[in-house]
Amino acid sequence: MAFTPKLLYKGRPLVRCKNEIYYGSLADPYVIFLQVLTTKQEHGAEVADKIHVVLLSTDASKPLPERIVRQSSKSGLYTALEIGGMWLERALKEAAAVPKK
Repeated sequence: MAFTPKLLYKGRPLVRCKNEIYYGSLADPYVIFLQVLTTKQEHGAEVADKIHVVLLSTDASKPLPERIVRQSSKSGLYTALEIGGMWLERALKEAAAVPKK
């Protein structure tokens, strides 16, 4: 049975496991990996504060260090998702423009 994500952000799957968030589909050439580094209390709720954003290639034949295309640290989950989403869209558009061998 195929996994169907329950949460989408701008039409792409968003999956969280503890302090790690994956944005995008593993069937695509790239995904965004977000790691929550710190949290803070805001209005009685714990919210993500510092986020490490990584654009990853989904090519499993490459070792992990070579799969990292771009990375940055951002403050706030919304900012991290916006930056990551922009990177992902650009990378997927470029990958689609490259002719397959």
